[in-house]
Order: sequence, then structure tokens, then C-alpha cells
Amino acid sequence: MSESQAWDDVDDYFTTHLAPNDEALEAALRDSAAAGLPDVAVTPSQGKFLHLLAQIQGARTILEIGTLGGYSTIWLARALPADGRLISLEYSARHAEVATRNIARAGLDALVQVRVGPALESLPKLADENPAPFDLVFIDADKSNNPHYLEWALRLTSAGSLIVVDNVVRQGRVADAHSTSPDVLGSRAAIELIGSHPRLTGTALQTVGSKGHDGFALARVLA
Repeated sequence: MSESQAWDDVDDYFTTHLAPNDEALEAALRDSAAAGLPDVAVTPSQGKFLHLLAQIQGARTILEIGTLGGYSTIWLARALPADGRLISLEYSARHAEVATRNIARAGLDALVQVRVGPALESLPKLADENPAPFDLVFIDADKSNNPHYLEWALRLTSAGSLIVVDNVVRQGRVADAHSTSPDVLGSRAAIELIGSHPRLTGTALQTVGSKGHDGFALARVLA
């Protein structure tokens, strides 16, 4: 058995017993694929991980940067209380349209608002609204802008908030100090910002599975 096959088999086993998809989640993946969206959503186990993080955090407000088809949005929103709120920022109007349908079908449209446009334009507008600090921020958009998204996340959170950055390992390329790839440079800059910023403490975890070799960074806001 190849290493990648073993990763897939373990993912399947964990998903079957710990994070099974229901009809709303399956439909979100199916409709996203039918609409031609890229196959880069989190896995079921990763979705359940985000769900548990939001529950452990006691999150009432969540900010998601990068909606895609709304699969991770559904996992996160399901952890919210009935009066909770999730704002998700999506660059592509087409992706946002698919996501909005998926979220509504999951019965979460009263909790979730999808805003369309470049996140670096949407985030200042959101800050101008002076929202209550977000309890959890999930960053899963274009990787080159990860440090900028992280800086905005700091502006929109407070002590005790949790920031999660997806896809930071880049198939191991994050360790390549000579890489000129924008996604690697953005991931490295975010990791180094977490490590050096006085308001943050964090770590990063490598993952393997059906999405290959990747991982998450997690940062706790200190003040």
C-alpha cells in the first residue's frame, strides 16, 4: 500500500466514525462540484475539527475569510448558538451564489451572511461597522495575503479570540526559505507574524490525508 493510499484510508475511517457527512453537507459538496468550484474545501474531519474548535471556544461570533461553496461555513455555523452570527467573505460572486444556496439548504441562513468582494476591501468596511470582537476567525483564502488577513483579524478580535489559518504547510514547501512562490511567502509571513507578534501566541500542525500534506496554524489573541 502506498503512503498516500494509507492517508486516504485513515481519512475514510475517521470520517465514517467521527465526522460523517449528512445530506446538507453532501449536497454542498455535490453542488459545488457541479458548479465547477475548485475541489479545495476542507475534508469532513477538518470540518469537524473546526466545529469542535468553535464549540470549545464558546464562539458566538465567527468571521470566515474565504467561503468557496460554504462547506466549512456550514460546519462552523452549526457550532453557533441560536443568536450567533457568522460573516463569511468571498471574492467570487459565483462561488458566493453557490455557497448561499448551500447554507440556506442547511437551515443556517439566519445565522450566516456571505459578503462578496475582495476580502481586503470587505475587511475595512466591516471594521468601520464597529462590530463586537469576533470569537473565532477562520482564514482560508488566497495564501499570498495571509499576513494581511491576520493583521485584520487582530483588529477584529480581542483577548481570548482564536484565529485559525488553513493550508500553511503547502506540501512541505513552507520550510523552503528560498521559495519565491506567493502562496509559500504568504504562509511563511503569517507563521512568522504569529511567532513574533506581542498580541499572539500560537502553533502550527502538519496534517496528511486526502488533501495531501498540509496543516493549520492556530493563534490565540492575548490582548
